[in-house]
Amino acid sequence: MRVLFTVIPEKTIFLSMVPLAWALRTAGHEVRFAVQPSFVPTVTQAGLTAVPVGRDSDVFRVARMNPEELAAARAGLHAPWDVAEDPSKATWEHLLNGYYDAVEKGHKPENFPMVAKLVEFARHWQPDLVIWDPLTCAGPIAAKATGAAHARLLFGVDVFGVARAHFLRLRAQQPEGHRTDHLADWLGGYARKYGGEFTEDMVTGHFTIDQFPRCLQLEADGLDCLRMQFVAHNGPSSVPKWLWAKPAKPRVALTMGLTATDLFDGYTIPTQDVLDSLADLDIEVVATIADAEKAKLGSVPGNARLLPFVPLHALAPTCAVVIHHAGPGTLGTVARHAVPQLSIPFSFDEPLLARKLTEHGAGLELPHGKATGQAIREQVLRLLDEPEFGARAGDLRDELLALPSPNALVPRLEALTLRHRSR
Repeated sequence: MRVLFTVIPEKTIFLSMVPLAWALRTAGHEVRFAVQPSFVPTVTQAGLTAVPVGRDSDVFRVARMNPEELAAARAGLHAPWDVAEDPSKATWEHLLNGYYDAVEKGHKPENFPMVAKLVEFARHWQPDLVIWDPLTCAGPIAAKATGAAHARLLFGVDVFGVARAHFLRLRAQQPEGHRTDHLADWLGGYARKYGGEFTEDMVTGHFTIDQFPRCLQLEADGLDCLRMQFVAHNGPSSVPKWLWAKPAKPRVALTMGLTATDLFDGYTIPTQDVLDSLADLDIEVVATIADAEKAKLGSVPGNARLLPFVPLHALAPTCAVVIHHAGPGTLGTVARHAVPQLSIPFSFDEPLLARKLTEHGAGLELPHGKATGQAIREQVLRLLDEPEFGARAGDLRDELLALPSPNALVPRLEALTLRHRSR
């Protein structure tokens, strides 16, 4: 069958899609990634076939130039997605206004540049299955226009499905004539343009592919969900020779991910303070520090190794503890290797993931506003010294590895495509 992936130009989301794309490709299916033109090299670096559609836009770059937008992004989830973190916010007014902002400030500018050309290509290529991430609403629009089956591929916590479930419940309680649905109105306009009508699958897919175990996920009622094992893809990588040998001392990794410097204005932790606080411990610190952040340091402790990049799937198995920002890709990669984690979340679903990890017992969390060097030192010592964290990290690994691999999921995708395809 023909499988069309589509994603907005956000690298961390794309990386989470690569293992499933390759599983389908190696099973003999044709796979294409339809993306904005500037994002084509990112796709082809993964060995996958890209189709440039539409024009380039960088919503995140525009947001970075606006201090208010930057502050809002750092504050975590905003309406309507914030009801996933705090159900007490699930009121009709809050969600109605939240969806208006989500459409006008997010979905429209993120997707408009590629919708028309994506539909044009899809009508030409006639995919059997379209796979899209929750931010790429152009995907279900193209699927509706061609009669293809389509699926959401989650890159983290399903705050989207949970918020939508709350919204639909509250909408049903409103009197006739007061059941406004900004998201359905917008998607429905495209559906009618291409010969169809809005259906709820345009919001949550014919089915959802979830890469995380239940203990780390929030689930929305009524969704057809396929759970899949998270498999790390770190992009073009090479393993340095120093990683070949077993470390002589407990190794503690520090990585704050790509997002802090690619999309925001730097790290939310005092890097120098953190390194200094760990300097007298009998450990080896490996910190992946962007060059821009490294330039801010005054000194590097003797037990620290600083590098701009190390493939985390190669580094994590050698570690006793990993300190990170609770990004889904980072957390999922470390979880595969039964390593205790210290999460310092700062954006979107990261606080939720950090909380879930802590509740599971496989790690600890610190709000970024309280993540001083001393606080991080204290948490690292707990993770090193208390064996319960390692045991629970092992349980988390086992739960994750018990899920179907991307390759094992392919037959299910084939069956569901036959069920939902309408042509």
